[in-house]
Amino acid sequence: MTGSSLRAEDTEAPDDAASETVEPPRRRARRVLRWTALALALLLLGTATAGYLYYRHLNHNLAKAPLNLGDSPRPSATPDAAGRTPLNILLIGSDSRNTADDLELGGSRGDVGRPPLADVQMLLHVSADRDDMSVISLPRDTMIPMPRCTDPVTKKVYPELSLAMANESLGRGGPGCTVATWMRLTGIPVDHFMMVDFSGVVDMADAIGGVPVCVEENVWSHTTSGHGSGLKLAAGTHPVKGKQALQWLRTRYGFEDGTDIGRTHAQHMYMNSMVRQLRANATLGNPAEMRRLAEAATSALTVDEGLGTVKELYDLSMELQRVPTDRITMTTLPTTPWAQDRNRLVPATEDADKLVSMVRDDVPLDGRETKQPKPKATDPAAPAADLAVRVRNGTGAGLESPAPDRARSVVEILREEGFTRTTADDAAADEPGTSVLYSGTSLKGDALAVAGALGIPAARVREVEDAQDVTLVVGADWPSGDRFPEPKKRAVPKTAAVLSGATTDACMKIQKGFTW
Repeated sequence: MTGSSLRAEDTEAPDDAASETVEPPRRRARRVLRWTALALALLLLGTATAGYLYYRHLNHNLAKAPLNLGDSPRPSATPDAAGRTPLNILLIGSDSRNTADDLELGGSRGDVGRPPLADVQMLLHVSADRDDMSVISLPRDTMIPMPRCTDPVTKKVYPELSLAMANESLGRGGPGCTVATWMRLTGIPVDHFMMVDFSGVVDMADAIGGVPVCVEENVWSHTTSGHGSGLKLAAGTHPVKGKQALQWLRTRYGFEDGTDIGRTHAQHMYMNSMVRQLRANATLGNPAEMRRLAEAATSALTVDEGLGTVKELYDLSMELQRVPTDRITMTTLPTTPWAQDRNRLVPATEDADKLVSMVRDDVPLDGRETKQPKPKATDPAAPAADLAVRVRNGTGAGLESPAPDRARSVVEILREEGFTRTTADDAAADEPGTSVLYSGTSLKGDALAVAGALGIPAARVREVEDAQDVTLVVGADWPSGDRFPEPKKRAVPKTAAVLSGATTDACMKIQKGFTW
């Protein structure tokens, strides 16, 4: 993590009150041009590149990297009764200065070659039925645990960390470590990642003719000492593009209370508006504009190997476009100031777990009900006394504290139900939600019988490759009691700052002292 020789007024680093108090000036100077995870360029590709899927050179534009650099396996997704699984994509914004275009937009030449920071991270979750989409943003100053990661090129091993600032994960081997960090934090399996650099943001904002944004008052993100992004807008709605789009996306001083949380809210507003713009005008005017956007998007993106071609990106974008705009819900992970450093954040455990568990369990964040398909017919179960059942304790696999001896408690419950061959398995469970696992279709009826005896929904019964016998993972959603709790209507905590894709009149509040 190297420093910079830039003057304060030449960087956005001072646009961070936390950095001013806890970091030396040279380290602060790296924080230039913060911007949103415009890896929703995925949507751009879906609307803008259909006519160019056969241009092979677009495939060569795409940079690729491994999906998971952590030493833990990817968590398993829970399919619904029809066997469908959700889709989770991690959108990453890198502050790299390793291209001439990126460097021209801001930063010091001393930053070239230093490890990039994942200053923007958003998990995009598409429901199993593809009817709704949820987005969780993680503020970059949040202190979270990080797993052991291995750089795929240099083979350098980065040790496990009990706490580190969220944006540092990208410098620990690449985007695959950011993915591993999210999976450890949330227990949500990540299927793909998309990372974009900020020179691509400028090109794409220009190609679509600007993105409308709104401020309640005149705003100028600037102080007499040179702090701020430089954004200067009159009250009302304006289409921003080019460097002004970057200023909007990186503004901290001037929005709401001047914290990174306000910046996240501005990014959500921008993304919602961008999606509406694209869906309203998918042709983007003419073929030359479409081709420019396709070139800009593919040149700006780094993706996992599973999205390594334009065709694969296009197919994925078609999946996303099935979701109506009014069923896209933007949220921010609830946080609270860290007791050891009030300029840093930590997840607000109760509210953060409520939000994460809803996404993990594929519960729509917009409050609408999900229609459950009828389960498929299955083989009959063997007598309970003949079934070998293993029980594992997964109550501590998410953000919550584990419930000690929970597996053994449930073993006794099952034995009372006649499953006398039930045993506790002390192996660590990495699935935070209660589930019944089995291998081979012949055991599906047995697994459903175990679930039925405990009131566990059939949608939580699924086949995996390596299950021994029938395995019951008791998750954080069932920390006590003899029967799995009846599902309750769950609401997103207010601290998650929900913004619906249907909201067209959102307008940023302006921080006192930053008007003109």
